Amino acid sequence: MVENAEIVIVGGGIAGLATAVALKRVGFQAQVLERHQELRAGGTALGLFPNAWFALRALGVDHKLTNTYQIFTKALTTNLETGASQEMVLPMKKDRGDDIGVRYVKREDLLKALAEELPPDTIRFSSKLISIKSETLEDSSKITALHLDDGTIIKAKVVIGCDGVHSAVAQWLGLSQPLNSGRSAAYGLSVFPEDHGFEMMVWQYLGVGIRAGFIPLNSRELYWFFLHDSSSLEQDVSRSPEMILKEITDNLAKNFPSDFLTVAKRTDLSTLAWAPLRFRIPWNVALGRAQDGNVTVSGDAMHPMTPDIGQGGCSALEDAVVLARCLSQSHTSAANDKQWVQKGLKRYVDERKWRVAGLIAGSWLSGWVQQSGCGAQKWWSSATRWFRDRYLYKFVLPRLVDWVWKDCGDLSFPVKQ
Repeated sequence: MVENAEIVIVGGGIAGLATAVALKRVGFQAQVLERHQELRAGGTALGLFPNAWFALRALGVDHKLTNTYQIFTKALTTNLETGASQEMVLPMKKDRGDDIGVRYVKREDLLKALAEELPPDTIRFSSKLISIKSETLEDSSKITALHLDDGTIIKAKVVIGCDGVHSAVAQWLGLSQPLNSGRSAAYGLSVFPEDHGFEMMVWQYLGVGIRAGFIPLNSRELYWFFLHDSSSLEQDVSRSPEMILKEITDNLAKNFPSDFLTVAKRTDLSTLAWAPLRFRIPWNVALGRAQDGNVTVSGDAMHPMTPDIGQGGCSALEDAVVLARCLSQSHTSAANDKQWVQKGLKRYVDERKWRVAGLIAGSWLSGWVQQSGCGAQKWWSSATRWFRDRYLYKFVLPRLVDWVWKDCGDLSFPVKQ
């Protein structure tokens, strides 16, 4: 069966839903193809930094979350080798007369807040993309044919790939495959029947090749993470939540403070995951082909990055606002220009590529330094730890954070930088 569509978004995660909401707010109707049978509302949590809240405000959904989740102003990092602790103040932005800071939000709540803004028939579930083909019409305009696993062919005037790290759309565009960083991460959501008693701040622990911590989401739930050097063992245990938790609590983190172990042992196993951390080479994003005619990518499909400065989901929300604004502005000034789609998508990529390339590089470097150059046996590890413990949290990270927290503007006009 052949269907026609104006705009098709491949992927119903944070990037896909946010893009659909942004397009709706500027007058475009998009269809979202999600390969799962329902909204992927599970998982753990993510940090939403000021740049994400600026984007959520532009999307009109920030108020759904700010009343539930509080602003974090402090992070405490403890060195497991020396026992020394460093406190880092998380600054807030007051660009618009009010405080916008760091909040940690359950992924489920963010997805639901976005999905509620869309008409009921926007998301098409159980729709797995098999292949992509470009076609040129008689008037020289282009459409893209999306072949689904149920035999359906959707011919779209605009295709936006929001299909994650292993994006089929990014592969079709010719972007490089994401690289393995040599590090892996386990994530979980812990639930306490009564008040857990921890202060509402970021608790973090540093070892050689290890970085872990936990963050209270409310009085009963905490999000925790454990980042470490990858090993072949992961292939054996990553399929079983019980084995993942046992490996962390009984082996990798057995000498951690009791607070961390207490949190980890209260994990809701349905939320537990363990996976390698991947990223796309920054210069491939900056110089590669992230747009071809009426096809582009957004979110992890465009710029997969490690989670070390918490910008994966935040930058995807930025993408949504910028993409919708560029298409809207291009359409408004198009007149009889049949190439307005291509020009709008090109404007979007040009505006985003250098920023997200910088985020990828900054995230990788931050993670590498925080985990002591990733390895106790490397000759540079001791020098990296020396720099980390004396300068990273006092001088480098605050400046990196200040650069990261950019206002992407609203859906009418970009912010002048």
